[in-house]
Amino acid sequence: MKTTPEHNERIANMKFFSVFPHYVTKIEKKGRTKEELFTVIEWLTGFNEEKLNELIEEKVTFKTFFERADLNPNAHLIKGVICGYRIEEIDNELTKKARYLDKVIDELAKGRKLEKIMREPK
Repeated sequence: MKTTPEHNERIANMKFFSVFPHYVTKIEKKGRTKEELFTVIEWLTGFNEEKLNELIEEKVTFKTFFERADLNPNAHLIKGVICGYRIEEIDNELTKKARYLDKVIDELAKGRKLEKIMREPK
């Protein structure tokens, strides 16, 4: 499924602070912790808990969030389908990064081990 320009624009303009509580609810409902959530987000973006809280306070958009992020060099290893889109086929870089984030949070909620989620080379 290809993303549309409208879809990409909607992702870019979404506010991170409004989505973050949904991430917390999703993982806690499945028995995972907020600390684990911060761990996978830091692995993907380079943002520690303090920096994430600053971005939440600042009410940044996903566009700003990912412009400031230092994406992990292994992020390209995140593959699969999330929200109906095959990550490998997304051609808009910002939308792809947002789906990387969705995917690692989904994996955390599904009980996947942190070592597997963070895709460190062996």
